[in-house]
Amino acid sequence: MTRRRATILLHWLVTLLLILMMSDGERFAWLTWGFIVACLCFAAIGLVFGLMTKPGPKLTGIVRRAHPWLHRAMYWLMAACALIVGAEALGHATPGVTGSLAQMVLFSAASLHAIYHLWRHTALRDNALRIITPRALHKYL
Repeated sequence: MTRRRATILLHWLVTLLLILMMSDGERFAWLTWGFIVACLCFAAIGLVFGLMTKPGPKLTGIVRRAHPWLHRAMYWLMAACALIVGAEALGHATPGVTGSLAQMVLFSAASLHAIYHLWRHTALRDNALRIITPRALHKYL
């Protein structure tokens, strides 16, 4: 599996698992551990090998400079959320932050991330969504 395919698969898997976890998914141990493993694998790929793409040429100014740092922050946030949820799953308390709160923060950041890329794709018309969607869906974008 190529890095691109692994990144796309993990991106959508983490998205799906996060939504399922927030809808009382903590009742299912397999779902909790699937979320933790998927998040840590996705974060490891991003943090070890770097970002899959660079900012598009239509991004300018502060948005262009912030692009890689905001994506790195998403990877760190995802890893932190996985570690907090994992600590809770193992019975360890995390002072001040619960797994549910970490998931809500990650979901909020992911929602802003999605809005940003929808804006790029529609307003700038730079095909930003093609980077992270499977090729089978490109004809619909």
